[in-house]
Amino acid sequence: MEIVVQKYGGSSVANAERIRHVAGRVIKEKRKGRHVVVVVSALGDTTDELIELAHQITLKPSDREMDMLLSTGEQVSVALLAMAIQEQGEKAVSFTGPQIGILTDPFHTKARILGMDTTRIHKALRAGNIVVVAGFQGKTKSGEITTLGRGGSDLTAVALAKSLKARHCEIYTDVDGVYTADPRIVADARKIDVISYEEILEMASLGAKVMHNRSVEVGKKFNVPIYVRNSRHFKEGTLITKESKQMEDVTVRGVALTEDEAKITLFRVPDRPGIAATLFKRLADAKVNIDMIIQNKTETKTTDISFTVYKEELRKALEVVKEAARDLKAGNMTCDENIAKISIVGIGMRSHSGIASKMFGALARKKINIDMISTSEIKISCVVDGKKGRLAAQTIHKEFGLDKAKR
Repeated sequence: MEIVVQKYGGSSVANAERIRHVAGRVIKEKRKGRHVVVVVSALGDTTDELIELAHQITLKPSDREMDMLLSTGEQVSVALLAMAIQEQGEKAVSFTGPQIGILTDPFHTKARILGMDTTRIHKALRAGNIVVVAGFQGKTKSGEITTLGRGGSDLTAVALAKSLKARHCEIYTDVDGVYTADPRIVADARKIDVISYEEILEMASLGAKVMHNRSVEVGKKFNVPIYVRNSRHFKEGTLITKESKQMEDVTVRGVALTEDEAKITLFRVPDRPGIAATLFKRLADAKVNIDMIIQNKTETKTTDISFTVYKEELRKALEVVKEAARDLKAGNMTCDENIAKISIVGIGMRSHSGIASKMFGALARKKINIDMISTSEIKISCVVDGKKGRLAAQTIHKEFGLDKAKR
């Protein structure tokens, strides 16, 4: 029997009614003659509530204890879903990440999967069970509980699909698939039927909320077909797969908006070899993820360095930069939390010219000033005033005709 891996997000299992609904969907899949492995996130807003509770206790909770706390959310979900499946007449068994041998590195709150032992899953499937697995978590070689960070349940699902040699991986959420833009921001956004790993990887890293980039990276590396679908109905969603020649005909596939970053600027940094390396190594050692970087050389033998970080890591980043500025004998530092990053993505950009000028011209006509620019082979990103981020997304989406063409 072939294996299908399905993953359901927190909104899909937010209450008892939705859990029963998911149980029904999972049972229907099993009765098609397939083995089913289900990965589940924590119920609704449980993870956010646990984080808030931790911060009521301390402003600086240890990463180890945060992993111990947050991993409990998925344990509740898997037990309840297994009960719901059993109540509807099918066999089911739930497992935590550590119970099925998801092995990670020792970096708490942002652990990476090193491997997994699927023996216990295969045994449960052979016994006729639907297997329900807690997403977002694993354990180290020494037995410490770890969590996988943002989008960790997606990562668990895709990694399991690869390890189990599953037919495909289905990611169920509360939207119909991947859109040309966030429908909550751009009202005329359209669903994309098929998208490449490269494009969704860029969109995920640029703020698209449907899939997280680490899970797409695993899918791309091992060529795992990924379907993004709505858990509330049975319509076709979006297939994420390897690139095809037909995809290049579409110049811009989608628009992404990020509103959860902040910009830090360090002024009058001594302009000599190794300074930037020292600064960013300290940030890396503190596990701060850097997105965009701009360095401007001045006429005073110094340079100004600007870079963006996620707001959730801002406090840690500022502490590191203040200390580095003092040691490097740099000037003052500023922080701007009121920024937005607007990006366009499309593998067709490799073979089409004039995309950047078209994007910049559209922003200029709306009097939206560009603060930072970053490009890759298939994307262009601009940092703009945070108050104009949504207008920028709507403007660019219309400029490239994404509101009209079927994707």
